[in-house]
Order: sequence, then structure tokens, then C-alpha cells
Amino acid sequence: MRDFATLYAELDATTKTNEKVAAIARYLRSAPPSDAAWAIYFLIGRRPRQAVSATSLRAWAAEAASIGDWLFEECYAAVGDLAETIALLDVRRGNPQETPRAQRSLAEWIEGVLLPLREMPEPDKKRAVLDAWSALEPRERLVWNKLITGAFRVGVSQKLVVRALAEVSDVDEATLSHRLMGEWQPSADFFAGLVAPETADADLSRPYPFFLAYALESKLPTDARGRLLDADPAAFAKMLQQALGDRRDWQAEWKWDGIRAQLIRRRGQTFLWSRGEELVTERFPEIAAIGVALPDGTVLDGEIMPFKDGRILPFSRLQTRIGRKTLTKKVLSEAPVALFAYDVLEIGGKDVRNRPLRWRRAQLERLVDESGSPALRLSPIVEAESWEALWRQQRRSRECDAEGLMLKRLDSAYGVGRIVGDWWKWKIAPYTADAVLIYAQAGHGRRASLYTDYTFAVWDGDPRNGGRLVPFAKAYSGLTDAEIRRVDAFIRANTLEKFGPVRTVKPQLVFELGFEGIQRSARHKSGIAVRFPRILRLREDKRIEDADTLDAIRALLPDEPRA
Repeated sequence: MRDFATLYAELDATTKTNEKVAAIARYLRSAPPSDAAWAIYFLIGRRPRQAVSATSLRAWAAEAASIGDWLFEECYAAVGDLAETIALLDVRRGNPQETPRAQRSLAEWIEGVLLPLREMPEPDKKRAVLDAWSALEPRERLVWNKLITGAFRVGVSQKLVVRALAEVSDVDEATLSHRLMGEWQPSADFFAGLVAPETADADLSRPYPFFLAYALESKLPTDARGRLLDADPAAFAKMLQQALGDRRDWQAEWKWDGIRAQLIRRRGQTFLWSRGEELVTERFPEIAAIGVALPDGTVLDGEIMPFKDGRILPFSRLQTRIGRKTLTKKVLSEAPVALFAYDVLEIGGKDVRNRPLRWRRAQLERLVDESGSPALRLSPIVEAESWEALWRQQRRSRECDAEGLMLKRLDSAYGVGRIVGDWWKWKIAPYTADAVLIYAQAGHGRRASLYTDYTFAVWDGDPRNGGRLVPFAKAYSGLTDAEIRRVDAFIRANTLEKFGPVRTVKPQLVFELGFEGIQRSARHKSGIAVRFPRILRLREDKRIEDADTLDAIRALLPDEPRA
């Protein structure tokens, strides 16, 4: 645990990619295989379910540190992170019997203490947690607390972990990425298999790493807020020509707003994996049924989309199925789904990812046609002879129930993760609305001392004739550090009321918000729910009376197809 806590501190202390990779590689070279397996498990973002409730931890920590609950809450409010708050307190006072620190490896802490916690009666759970706090130094306690709360995160991507693994083994990054996909249990045997030089080890259900696209904004000129300068179609088409080359070298597809997934058919069995590496076969029986119509040894990449009567349904229909353990006939009828396939990764049990896209697309078209399954749809190619014509097609995205275009080089292989140059996503401009800041709450972690979580309102009725402000959306991203400090100062000077951690703010600041989707919602006071809201800019040129009305926002609602 000491070495893993040191690694965590090293990773947290730098933003330099090479330093992060070097730190991980050093740890992996010296750690026992079982510890290395668990470290990889946590570093790539996996974690066991929360073992202890936050409420219990707060109470036990306050008791162990011999401080009142009110003082603990004040400390928590100042620090902004529960795990760090407990690590900074002297919680060993209430449990003086210490366990020798050197007796337990990371694997022993996880397998011998953390995993059994969930099944323990509350008194035994409390005793185990207090024993752990007594046996660990503050730096180790911080990591331990993050692990037991399920909040362990550190600034590394799976790609960086794979790079470090490649440095300490003789295995290429693509193979390592594939071996880390799907379900696996950390162990010494798993780590040995992960770094084994023999690469013919395809797992029956294992998906391939997903190939991801870069935003086109990273390739072309943008404004101060990072938005594409694409208002002039002729000028923008010229920029595309200069940046990407001949239009005929690229395949354009609609960018769908669904759940990215791989459908696998191997040895007579069907598996459906989400991009989040979650096995979701049982949640989407319509798509699982496609498997019997596919040749053995086939893997398709595509998007799970809510689809009925030849039309794509709003994403909100798909949300009604996410997280459900039981799929009733009503749910299946109201939110049916289809797989919009746009690539094939395996044919006849052979990995075909290195074949060019134009070849893979031809094979995909054949497979979809021969399947005859109504739940398997071929994601259409968007036809346009020139970049300027494609610009006009992109402007039709919402009409086609898409959120933009995907641009894929026709001779590109199917890569691992994000590779600059071959795949680009060209999203449409977000919906926008001008809204008034009415509530604020402090952030977490490094932003715990600043008010960074905001609630915005729009007008219900005419603002100059009896209208009232109603909460519309919450957002916490989009401002620069300097803007955050400025808004924080305004909030502190213009607080009207306090409700626990929330402050009611004098309605004075107007912000332009951006969001990707909009739908009706009976759960919200405004009757509207938006997807992925974020702050685009502070509108210093507007008074609160100039903010948008609910009627103006309702006009953005798409016509929903009937169930």
C-alpha cells in the first residue's frame, strides 16, 4: 500500500505525460504481480462498488478524531473531498492498537479487507475501517479512503497505463489494450498473462478496444471559445481541403447519439459490450437476437439507438432502459432499439482491423444484407460531391436525428483509442440559451473553496410584466479560472439566503449556456430537461430582462414521434 500511495502522489503531482508513464513503469517493475494487477485495475478507472457509506465514514471519523460532527462538516466543506478530509485528521486516536504496516501488500488490503467489507455487519465494518486507519500513514489513508468510497481517480488514461506496460514487457500496445478489455479479475495469474509475449490469446467474449475520433476543432481555426469558424461555407470548405485533402478520400457518416457498442458472435454465443466495457447483452435482447443471424467469428462496431417504425426516437427513450434490471413488455414496446452498424472488426474469427475502411465497409454491407435482421441497420453514408456540399449536409444533422458528421479516411485501419489524422467528429453547434444565475454551491477537491456549481433560470412569462424566474439548468464547466474567481467574488458579495451548502444569489449575472439535447420533463420546475449543459460565456452586454423565456426554449423542442 505504501508503494501504491507513493505512485498516486507522483501521478497527482505532475501534468507531464512522460513523467506519469515513467512513474507507472517504475511501480510495475518493482511491484509483486498481484499488486501490479490491482494497480492497473484502479489506474484504468475500474473500481469495486462502494464498500462503506459516506454517512458512516463521516460519523466514524469524527468520533475517532474526537471532534464534533459540526467541526467535521466545517473541515469537509473547506477541503471539499471526504477521503482527503479523513486522511488529514488524526483518526488513530480512538483506536490506538496499530497493525504493522509492512505486513500487508496492496492485494492483501484489497482482497483481505476492502472486498469483505460489503458483507460485514455494521459493527464489524466499523472496527475494520478503524483498524485500517490506525495501520496506515496519512498518504496511505488518503488512497485507502478513496478506494473504499469508490472515488479513486487519478489523472492518467488507460492509454498511458498501456504505454507503461509496453515499456516493462515485450508486448505491443494494441495487444495490451485488447487484453485489458472486458471482464477480468486482478490476480498474479492475470498480470502474468497480460505481459506474456505470446499474443494468440483471444478471449471468447472479449471486445476490441474502440477506435475514437478527434474533434474537428483541434484541426481547424476556432474562435476564442474553441468553436469552429465555419459560418462561410466556401471559406470553410477551403480550410477542409487544405487540412484533410481531397473529399473523395473520405467517408462521411452521421454521428449518432446513442450507446457505442460491439456485437460479438463467437462459438455460437453472442455478447454485447458497451464502450464503457460493460456487458449489456441482457439489457438489449433485440440486439442480442441479431447474433444468430451472423456468421460465427463476427464482431461489429456500431451504435445502439432507440428506433421504431423506421424512425429514430429521442435519446430520452433510450434512457428509460439504462440501468433497468427488469425489461417489461411495456418498456420493450415503448423504447425498442436497433444497432446502427458502421464497422466490422472480425470476420470468420480473423481480426480485420488492419484492412482499409473501404474494404471493411464492403464486408459490413454484405453482412447486414445477409442477416435480414430488422434490428440490425447499416449506418448510411452521407453523400456529397464536395466539401462545401458536405458542409450543407452537416447543417441538416438535427433533421436526420444526428448530432453531426463523422469523417473517416477511406484507407484507414481501425486503430486503438484516439489517433490523430484518420477519424474526425464534426459536431453541430449546440443549442444555446441566455439564463440568469440564481443559486451557487462550492465545488469539490481543488475548487472546494470556490463557488463553481451554478443553477440558472429563465423567465416564465414576460419579464417586464409579471414574469418570474424558474430554474432551468445546472452547469459547472466552461469558465476560465479568472472568470471563476470573478463570479465567486460576486456570489459572496450578493448572497441573499443560505440553504445548507447552497446560496441564493441576487439575480444579476446573465450567461449563455450551451447544451446538446432538450426534452420535456415532469421532474423539473421548468418542464424542460437539457443534456450536457455547460457555460459558453458571461453575457455582460445583457440585463436579466434580456434572458430567454420558457416559450423561446420550448420552441427548440423537436417533434417527438408517437410511441
